[in-house]
Amino acid sequence: MFLNFSFIFGEKIGAVDKSTIFESNLESIHVMAPDPNLLLQLVQIRMPFGRFKGNLLCNLPVSYLEWFEQKGFPKGTLGIQLQTIYEIKLNGLEYLLDPLKKNK
Repeated sequence: MFLNFSFIFGEKIGAVDKSTIFESNLESIHVMAPDPNLLLQLVQIRMPFGRFKGNLLCNLPVSYLEWFEQKGFPKGTLGIQLQTIYEIKLNGLEYLLDPLKKNK
């Protein structure tokens, strides 16, 4: 049985044999624990470079985030934050950030 993963924590891996996952050394798969502060960061942190430098990550336009999706998100924490806000906007979930914007 094959599973097709597009991304596992930001790394492209392609199709994977399910039996290989369970039989292989799982230490080689880097699993990141969910960050409970990630959504809060999206309404507090500003874009550090580029066309929208200084804008809050939650206020970046979808077209800019789509550009990153096509060209590649930055590595590290900023990349995770940009991917997260992209998925939130793509799926119409921006309302989840409203209470955080009011409490910042």
